[in-house]
Order: sequence, then structure tokens, then C-alpha cells
Amino acid sequence: MKKYIIILTAFALTTVIGLKSLPGSAQSKTITGIVYDKHDNVPLGGVNVLVKGTRSGTVTDINGKYKINVPGHKSVLQFSFVGYITKEIVVKEQINIDVFLEVDVSELSEVVVTGYGPRRVVRSLTGSVSTVRKRGKKNKVAPSYAPVYDQLGDYEVDDIDTYPRHNTEEYEAIHENIFLQPTKNPLSTFSIDVDAASYSNLRRFLNNGQKPPVDAVRIEEMVNYFHYDYVQPDGEDPFSITTEIGVTPWNEKHQLVHIGLQGKKIPTDNLPPSNLVFLIDVSGSMSAANKLPLLKSSFKMLTKQLREQDRVAIVVYAGAAGTVLPSTPGNRKEKIISALDNLEAGGSTAGGAGIKLAYKIAKENFRDGGNNRVILATDGDFNVGASSNAEMERLIEEKRKDNIFLTVLGFGMGNYKDSKMETIADKGNGNYAYIDNIQEARKVLVNEFGGTLFTIAKDVKLQVEFNPAMVQAYRLIGYENRKLNKEDFNNDKKDAGDLGSGHTVTALYEIIPTGVDSKGFIQPVDELKYQKNTEVRKATKSDEILTLKLRYKKPEGTTSKLLVKTLKGNAVPVAQTSDNFRFSAAVAAFGMILRDSEFKSNANLGQVVALAKSAKGKDEEGYRAEFIKMVKSTDFLVSK
Repeated sequence: MKKYIIILTAFALTTVIGLKSLPGSAQSKTITGIVYDKHDNVPLGGVNVLVKGTRSGTVTDINGKYKINVPGHKSVLQFSFVGYITKEIVVKEQINIDVFLEVDVSELSEVVVTGYGPRRVVRSLTGSVSTVRKRGKKNKVAPSYAPVYDQLGDYEVDDIDTYPRHNTEEYEAIHENIFLQPTKNPLSTFSIDVDAASYSNLRRFLNNGQKPPVDAVRIEEMVNYFHYDYVQPDGEDPFSITTEIGVTPWNEKHQLVHIGLQGKKIPTDNLPPSNLVFLIDVSGSMSAANKLPLLKSSFKMLTKQLREQDRVAIVVYAGAAGTVLPSTPGNRKEKIISALDNLEAGGSTAGGAGIKLAYKIAKENFRDGGNNRVILATDGDFNVGASSNAEMERLIEEKRKDNIFLTVLGFGMGNYKDSKMETIADKGNGNYAYIDNIQEARKVLVNEFGGTLFTIAKDVKLQVEFNPAMVQAYRLIGYENRKLNKEDFNNDKKDAGDLGSGHTVTALYEIIPTGVDSKGFIQPVDELKYQKNTEVRKATKSDEILTLKLRYKKPEGTTSKLLVKTLKGNAVPVAQTSDNFRFSAAVAAFGMILRDSEFKSNANLGQVVALAKSAKGKDEEGYRAEFIKMVKSTDFLVSK
């Protein structure tokens, strides 16, 4: 019989809200502490902390910290997390308890999501799920999913059938880039991608004990989830360009080119005024705990960042679309939050109608020289009116002509339509993030507030020309859905990616130097009948490896500006490369492992962990430590 590890991860159903201590318990007290991985002392986020025998519980935050009320000295705390041995500790007289969990992949034969322990087992990850409701108010979902120690209350768990019985998530097919020869394909052209949705989405799968679908793994979004320490721009251009070349960690005969863009960081007080429209999906599919309740908490955090000069309107859609809050000054936070609190889910999903209304309101309140933006929050499961990917693409392409930008925030699982969300963001001068827990909401909407909402350059395109005297073949890692025709680079009518304040963008090329055996990596191409390939000119025989060209427009501009930079020199050993180089390479290698890429060569999880550890740096927010911990817990899933 299969064994079950019954847990509730913070990454699957966001933060658990605990119960107050039992009435009349005079000896109740508060316990705090940190939960670590015993092997390497890395803090573990998302660990369940339960008072055994009750439904009172919390989860650790991204730094492994927890805080919980217990009814007395004889209480037993239970600590559990996917891939680790559950540990129980008697409270006794302590008020601070640090815990070290040991890995136990042997027990991971099947993972099931439930409430606060063995009270109820959910039928499947895409079947019934648990939500948290206020006791005595069965028809109202608890309005906030902040950490338990911020708002302890009297809550109980009820099961509701929210997701379809079968997984209906949708992802755009990714056909992995292959090695190309510069003599036959001298130019590599692509749009930048600042989206990071793929990383937080696959994190949700991994922390639920599931291997993510191959097409959910977009390597460039994984790499660009993290911030890199590039130099701030000091000229008139809104970003700097950094290049570096080193030995490829997973194939020492190859070389890895690292390209980094650093967007100019603009202090919040100096950002232009915002004209925002919150476009919120309140259809029936949004009723789950990790959808509308988490969404509302996320938008409340965003609301607290707004200034008096900013304005917000709220549009909702279900079977039809409507305005629930007219454009309101950002300093009227109570009014905005009250409108959010009153939202409830029900009905079908007329996403197209909602988008049209949101753009209409944004246009009516347009701020010249300001940040005009629609923020769409949904699971993407549109089913009324304009709903297909093609229809949504044409609709968004039409609306972006009004110079209104778009941010797409994805929520939920089971029926999640990633392909639609990515299409909408790509075609709408926008960015795309997946919110799997309250910590991710804080990262996107608080820590990266400027980058998420304030565009400093739009239609940013890169074109790389490789020197065939130095490079036998090259491969762009990721960006499969962002590739452009070489003719698109100089075409200012061709849409491309946008860069936000303080954002970094990273791209990696794996190259095969001339003179290196390329058997198995390069597919042969027949010689041309009517023309011959020209020989490498003497002028190319220099130490230049490539020439990088970049085009961008100002946020309200229509004409692009060209920047050019060359990369020279020899590849250095991995140990001598920068932290930026090594960490991005570690993330890319992990993505290739998850995709089981034909180009992963010697890449393995141990190598990924070692590379990431060597390049962890300051890591003030703990995102890199979380990555390392996640890679370690993936071994069982990858080897299945």
C-alpha cells in the first residue's frame, strides 16, 4: 500500500491561519523559532508547524521563522515538510524552539494535499481543495492570508469542490533552441523577457511533490526571477549592459556567454504618478483559498505602496464586467481596501469584456507623462465572449495602441491557463508573474514595486552576431517564445519586451569554440546549389567573440535607439567568474535538468547546488537560499 505524507505547503494553498488557544487555557504562551535543514543549516520556508491534536497551526516564512500560540507546557509541536522526516517536540518551559529537519525521500511515494493534518484528505491535487472560513460564517471566505502571527483568529477548515476533477492547466509548447552555425545563421535575434512566472509556478509543483510539466519550464524566466548585481547606468540610456564569458559548467569543452541588462533604479518618491486599473477575475473558478483570498491580500499590499498622486479604479468580471470602484486617489487606502474586501467569487468568466472595460477606464483617466497601467489578476480560465488565445492576442494588441501598459498576475492551480496569461502579457506591453503564496506577492508588489509597475524602456530587442573565426556554433538558452526574425530588429513596428525600474535581464549563450569536436551537437546542413557559403574574412580573425546590438524605445516613444557592444577575450575557468555568472548558470542548468534537455551534458543537481552556493552572495531576501533548498529536495522527483 502506498504511504501518504499528509501536508499543507505554503506554496500550494498559501499561508495557513491558525486557531487561538482554547478558552480558559491560563497557561497559553507564544513559541517562536527557526526551522533549518539539518544537513546544511539552510532555513526552510513553508514548513507546517502544528499543535498536535488540534487544528492550530502556522507555516514558516521564507527565512524559516515561525510564531505560534500553544495552550500549555505539555503541548506537542509537530513540524512537517515535503521530503523531510516529521519531527515532534514537547514544549515544556521553552519559549524559543529552533528545529532541524532531516531529509527522508524514501517516504515520498505519493503526496496528497489536506487541511491541517489527518482530518481530511483531499481527493487529488486537482480535485477538491481546502479553504479557510470564519467559524459561524459559512458563506464568507476569510478575507486575509497574512501570516498567522499577524492575525490570529478562530478559524476552521471546510472542504469545497473548486477545481475540475482532471487537470486542465494549459502551457504553450516549447521547442528547445538548438546549436546553430554562424556561417549559416550569423544573427540571433530575440526580445527581452522580464517575466518570472515560470519560476514561481514550477516552485508550486515541486513543493507539492510533483515534477512540473516540461512546457511549464521556461529557463529564461527562471534565470530572470533573481536579481543580479550589475552596475547601475550612469549615462542617458536607462540601463547598463554587462557581458562575460567563462567555461560552461556542464561541458568544459564549451563556453558560456553571459549578457546582463540593469534597469535604472528610480526611487519611489521620484516615480511618475500612476493611473492604475485593478482588473480582477471574480468568477466561480476563483473561489479557492489560493485564488481570490490570496489575490485580495496581494492587492492590499500593493495599495499600501500607493501615494496621494496615484489613482486606482477597480473593475471585476464574471459572467459580465462592471466597475466596483471609480478612479480613486491612492491616499484613500481604506476606501480601496474596503472595495477589495467586498469581492466574492461566482459565475462564468467574461475575460474579454473585463479587459475592454478596464482599458476604457484607464484611457478616460490617462495621465500624460505618468504610468498608465491595467493590472489583470486571474487564473486565465476565460469561457465567455472573447476567450481563445488568438482572440485575446488581437484584443490586447489593439488596446496597447493607447500607450497603456499591462501587468498580469496569475493565481491558482488545476485549471490554470499559463499559455493565455503569457500571451496576454507578451502582446500587451506588459509583464507576467505567478503568485503562489503571500511571500511571492510581497516580492512582486512590494520589494519589486518599481520594476513591476513602472516601465523605463519598451520594445527592447537584442541581436547578436557571432564571429565564425572564434565560434563554431552557438545556442541561446531559453527565450524560445521570444525569438524574432532578423528583419524584426530594425522594424520599429515590431513589439518586444519592456524593462521596469531597477529590473535586471539576463541571457545566456552556450557556444562551441572553433577547433572543438562538435559531433552530436550540430546538425549537418547540405551545401547550397545556387550559391556558396563565403569564407571567413581575415577581418573577423580577431579576439572579438561577438557583437551585441540592442534597440529600445522610451515608454511613450515610437522611434528606437541603437546601442552596440562587443565581447572580446578568452573564457575564464568557472571558479574565476562572477557570482552573477555562476548563479545564472546554476539556475539554467536546473531548468535543463527539469526539461531533461538533450543539451544538459554533465549537468546534475549536485553541481547545481555547488554552483548556487558559491554564488549565493548577500541574498538579503533569502530567494537564493530558497532555490538551493528547492534543488536539494528535487532529487527524488527528477529520478522518478
